[in-house]
Amino acid sequence: MSGRRESKKRETRQRISDVATRLFVARGFDAVTLDEIAAAAKVSKMTIFNYFARKEDLMLDREDHLLLLPFREALRARVKGEAPIDAIRRHAKLLREQEHPFLRIDPRSLDWWRTVAASPSLKARLRALEDEAAEGLALELGALKPDGLARLLAGMIALTMRMAREEAVRVLERGGTAKKANGSLIALIDCGLAAVQAIAGAKSG
Repeated sequence: MSGRRESKKRETRQRISDVATRLFVARGFDAVTLDEIAAAAKVSKMTIFNYFARKEDLMLDREDHLLLLPFREALRARVKGEAPIDAIRRHAKLLREQEHPFLRIDPRSLDWWRTVAASPSLKARLRALEDEAAEGLALELGALKPDGLARLLAGMIALTMRMAREEAVRVLERGGTAKKANGSLIALIDCGLAAVQAIAGAKSG
């Protein structure tokens, strides 16, 4: 019974988020009220707050691939003796080959990104989530005791991902193909991670 209850909760959460996201993309984040979301999802407003702490999380809560989790997982799974940045670059290459959403932008996601870019509150919330993710990555880089260097490297990685995604979106908005957009995304990520590796190597040397 407990398993069925948890499955029901996940389905409800997913439905609310999907409905909210569709409304946000169609009309703009700030133009949609929680009452409208509740009515469209056939739940009460209180039910929404049972699953989501804030309105912004209805749009951002499930975007785990934006928040450096794949890189944190790479650090936890790295082989003995492998440098942290080497593990991240190796994992980035694997994700690229798999066409993982973490390292890919396509026309289908363009409306989502436009919606985020058009809302100051969504952009602020995404930035806060990215800052939290960078701190989590710093913990992994610093073996749970991050120093200034670990936080610098984590911040550079977070900034690399943000700038690369934003540039890929700009390429699409200018009429570029998905191939060109993702080429730009990968090139900037490679450049950023190479800079991170150079700083980490200089410090260890």
